[in-house]
Amino acid sequence: MVIGAWNAVAASIARATGEPFRVKRAKPLNGGCINRGFRVQGGGREFFVKLNAPSALAMFEAEAAGLQEIAATRTVRVPAPVCAGTDSVRAWLVLEYLPLSSSGRGASAALGERLAAMHRTTQERFGWTRDNTIGSTPQINALLSDWGAFWGQHRLGYQLDLAARKGYRTALEPSGAQLLERLPKLFAGYRPAASLLHGDLWAGNAAATTGGEPVLFDPAVYYGDREADLAMTTLFGGFPGDFYVAYESVWPLDPDYRERRDLYNLYHVLNHLNLFGGSYLRQAQHMIDKLLASCA
Repeated sequence: MVIGAWNAVAASIARATGEPFRVKRAKPLNGGCINRGFRVQGGGREFFVKLNAPSALAMFEAEAAGLQEIAATRTVRVPAPVCAGTDSVRAWLVLEYLPLSSSGRGASAALGERLAAMHRTTQERFGWTRDNTIGSTPQINALLSDWGAFWGQHRLGYQLDLAARKGYRTALEPSGAQLLERLPKLFAGYRPAASLLHGDLWAGNAAATTGGEPVLFDPAVYYGDREADLAMTTLFGGFPGDFYVAYESVWPLDPDYRERRDLYNLYHVLNHLNLFGGSYLRQAQHMIDKLLASCA
């Protein structure tokens, strides 16, 4: 993008901060598959900016609200939202720019401790005050008092319905429907707290500042079973062992957590199927079959 194309974003930053701002440099950053990311600089200040089509404004606004929800707990650092906006060409989300490294000494253990503290933030019902997205897929957060019903209706059921509309009905519908019917058995006797979750907690959405402070970003916030966050940390690369040791030193997991881990990760595998195509189909089928066998 030429510098002049940043005028609307710069004006949005100026209104939000109360100080004039002009983009002098915009450097593309790698790592995102949904949005384009840039480090923008000018006048001695810098920001991280996400860009997408104008229709993405609601997604960006929900992300900013999720970051604020996490920041309010004062447990784990997140980039502070600055502003979101749109014009006829693009939507943008402007965040505090944090110099990050992929890891820092002691950062993963510190993240485990701080995530457990964040999960101590709870409410009475599962869901959130607004819907958001998981990747670019709508994520429904309508409040429910029953966790099993929430997971079946707003998580697995939604993704299975979406998969059917995308052409995977024959491959997934019979076994997926059976799994939804058996969810009460999988959750029998289990009553988790409605904890504040990051919601999309894979290794690519966590890092550390250059000073070693752990940072979370790109959330898909809602209140749910904390095991759903922990389960996703084992997908797509996983987290270091000291992260889990530190987490459990603060808040030990239920002894039956591993029996539910695939159930929670199935949501994300189905979402990847719906976002990125059939390479995730076999994995989804295998997970459903394994879950059905466990509650036969």
